[in-house]
Amino acid sequence: MNKIKLVTLVLILLSSAILNAKVITQEEFIDNMVSKHNFGKLYLTKLLGKAKVKSSILKIMFRPAKKSKGKGKPWYKYRKIFVNAKKIKGGVKFWNNNAAVLQRAETTFGVPAKIIVAIIGVETIYGKNTGGFRVLDALTTLAFHYPRRADYFRQELENYLILTHEEGMDPLQQKGSYAGAMGIGQFMPSSFRNYAIDFDGDNKRNIWTNNADAIGSVANYFNKHGWQTGKPVIAATKIRTNSIKKLLALDFAPKYTLQQLKQWGLLYFGTEPNYTNGMIIDLKTKIGTAYWLGFQNYYVITRYNRSKHYAMAVYQLAQEIENAK
Repeated sequence: MNKIKLVTLVLILLSSAILNAKVITQEEFIDNMVSKHNFGKLYLTKLLGKAKVKSSILKIMFRPAKKSKGKGKPWYKYRKIFVNAKKIKGGVKFWNNNAAVLQRAETTFGVPAKIIVAIIGVETIYGKNTGGFRVLDALTTLAFHYPRRADYFRQELENYLILTHEEGMDPLQQKGSYAGAMGIGQFMPSSFRNYAIDFDGDNKRNIWTNNADAIGSVANYFNKHGWQTGKPVIAATKIRTNSIKKLLALDFAPKYTLQQLKQWGLLYFGTEPNYTNGMIIDLKTKIGTAYWLGFQNYYVITRYNRSKHYAMAVYQLAQEIENAK
């Protein structure tokens, strides 16, 4: 079978799988919530009946990646969006205004204050842009009208309904991003339930307006995802020309020791021992491609957003804020 016929067959099979996939309706979702979590059927029917399908959200999700903020851009253009004078100045101010709680978070969870500040800066400009969509509208829209990731957003809607019940919140009042991310640190509902904490002792997990809870929650998230206190994040490196393709084809995770990577063509002469695990990162600069060696802590940043550009932006913004402080 030639390549064209094989590709055509694959596309037909994929299309068939999509068409034949079971679509979960809103009514079936409600029945599942009733049986799994003992919600009242009438209550959920009325509540979801008040949710609005937002065409603006669907336009964002369906538009080409190159038109989405930062997506599809080479590193040197992406960097300008998140690592700039305004965000550096704002980071210094946020750090100074929250110095005590940032120090406590760093001591408690082992995550540097500069990384916490940079995450919040990249996500919401230090709490200034936490999103204007009702979370219920966003998640309902995506759970039932965005087939590509409907399963994921139904799970997030499920978690959202549970957390608002657990926290005594009105599910119609909480605001967030077009994808349902919430608060100063932009937690999805499942992340809220698993990692958000009360860090100021008022018995509430308020990541929307409480900087202490937001800071503690981000630090807890990183800690639970394996942040290694005092260890490096990323280092510039080089690769043998004939090894570039092989090394860049490796998994996007620190699964390989430096000894293995060196045997495969990595040219790294830093001080980290050969048993240290790492991952190869390539970034487009104005003068060509730069190569970096990412360690476990770099990978942890990508657990917040699975993007090599995002993780590097957080790291470099953190460095710039610390230098300017």
